[in-house]
Amino acid sequence: MNSPLPRTVSVIVPCRNEKAHMAAFCEAVTHQRLPTGWQLQLLIADGLSDDGTRELLQGWVQRDPRLQLIDNPARIVSTGLNAAIAQAQGEVIVRMDVHTRYASDYIARCIETLEETGADNVGGPWRARVAGSGASDNATGQAIAVAFQSRWVAGGARSRDVRYNGWVDTVYLGAWPRATFTRWGGFDETLVRNQDDEHNLRITRGGGRIWQSAAIESVYEPRSSFKALFQQYLQYGYWKPFVMRKHGQAAALRHVVPGLFVGLLALSVVPAAYGNGGLLALLLALYGTAVLLASGLIVATHRPGLSWSVVWRLPVVIAAYHFGYGAGSLWGWFDVLRGRKTGGQGLNRLTR
Repeated sequence: MNSPLPRTVSVIVPCRNEKAHMAAFCEAVTHQRLPTGWQLQLLIADGLSDDGTRELLQGWVQRDPRLQLIDNPARIVSTGLNAAIAQAQGEVIVRMDVHTRYASDYIARCIETLEETGADNVGGPWRARVAGSGASDNATGQAIAVAFQSRWVAGGARSRDVRYNGWVDTVYLGAWPRATFTRWGGFDETLVRNQDDEHNLRITRGGGRIWQSAAIESVYEPRSSFKALFQQYLQYGYWKPFVMRKHGQAAALRHVVPGLFVGLLALSVVPAAYGNGGLLALLLALYGTAVLLASGLIVATHRPGLSWSVVWRLPVVIAAYHFGYGAGSLWGWFDVLRGRKTGGQGLNRLTR
């Protein structure tokens, strides 16, 4: 009696200039423990890297037939994901990111959760942690990571709750039955950021369901400088209004508050310039108090594990999250209302 043919899971990965991280990533993915009867296909869509990433991947392709290198000339995530999906052979498609570390059963848990829930997309919570734990680690990166999980920074988003299991409106990365893309299509290639949120919104508005499982474990390595964090959230904030314009949907409160605050703060500068700085001073005092309180709550949650070099950075990190997203939101709405379809160069390319 012939044994059944193996079932395929396709892992899709967009990347650009990731030579320093790519070998470890490929090693981790190709050593994932798959369920019995499953085989792996790894599709990496490279955005024309010029740092040696392509050469490294080409060598890996020659050694491991499970890996396939795909060109992504547009150099953004959405086009890379769609190019990989077009070549995917699996009945299950799992997205992975080069800057994330995965439990050895990550893919198996995704498959298991899809089968148990019948969901159209599944994923795990979005955990952030800087690699290593020694004194030489980047203190700014550690502050960014611990603030990332705080509800005062995330606005109560369930995707940051590492204990939550249940139906959600979006998940980190994602794993889909192939039928999901047949029914709702691929990722919106006009979006540089938030293409995953838009795709999940399309699924849920079309009657689909998304499940978050705490058993699907991964750890995301965040940015490691104030500037990189601000740029990242400037882009997140900028592209959110484009998603809302496409679907005609009101934003969640956590998406609106940063932009409203930054806008009100900017308006209060005008009377301050004419000697009436009461409103500006009040806003800055209230925000400063809130940030110090949030920082204190983060420290209390992680006590005694945070060094002073991390603690004093927390207020600056929280402000970078909020002001980056808020300024980006205002910029995005300005461009949406005047009919622009895209941003400037700094907003149309991914930064790391």
